[in-house]
Amino acid sequence: MRLFLASYRFGADPDRLVRLVGRPGRVAVIANAADAWDTNTAGSARDSAVVSDLVPLRRLGFDPHEVDLRRFVDAPELLREELRGYDMVWVRGGNTFVLRAQFARSGADVVLTGLLLEDALVYAGYSAGACVMAPSLRGLELVDDPAEVEPTCGVPVIWEGLGLIDEAIVPHYRSPGYDPSESALIERIVERYRRDGTRHRALTDDDVIVVGEGPGAS
Repeated sequence: MRLFLASYRFGADPDRLVRLVGRPGRVAVIANAADAWDTNTAGSARDSAVVSDLVPLRRLGFDPHEVDLRRFVDAPELLREELRGYDMVWVRGGNTFVLRAQFARSGADVVLTGLLLEDALVYAGYSAGACVMAPSLRGLELVDDPAEVEPTCGVPVIWEGLGLIDEAIVPHYRSPGYDPSESALIERIVERYRRDGTRHRALTDDDVIVVGEGPGAS
């Protein structure tokens, strides 16, 4: 299983991602964490978010294409067939709870787990795309609104993550460029996890967790 879990995009060393994949091939870009954005303006903010990830991936030599999980609701076998045509999935940030719900609706949670255990592709995700791999999403409600799930996805909030790593991820920890109020909420999540004894990794925007790269990779 190969995982590249970042706070923001490639972290400080994009070459680690290229080495993990082995070759800069086709990439399935999953942007469903942004599905709640701009629902009244034809998805312009979501569309811009997709483009903002396609461009840096192309600069690294990858061939990225969006795979919208909303096209695969209740069709996990079609999604599995689609994803087998890619070397990597790239899961961008947004609302972790919305992303988790779209994973469940499309069967991506099961499909991706199976493909990763086969080592059929690499999973690369940042922010929400990384957080969703943890055992639980509890605590992230301080920064991501669970109330966006039902109107966006039509299903209840799912509090369990995919559980492919054994610790929670707190992204954007003590990283420059964020609103002080958001940074304060991130500090509160870390404090809560420490108080509750929840295993976690607080990542700055330079940090990346890499699984499958070799000894001492993460």
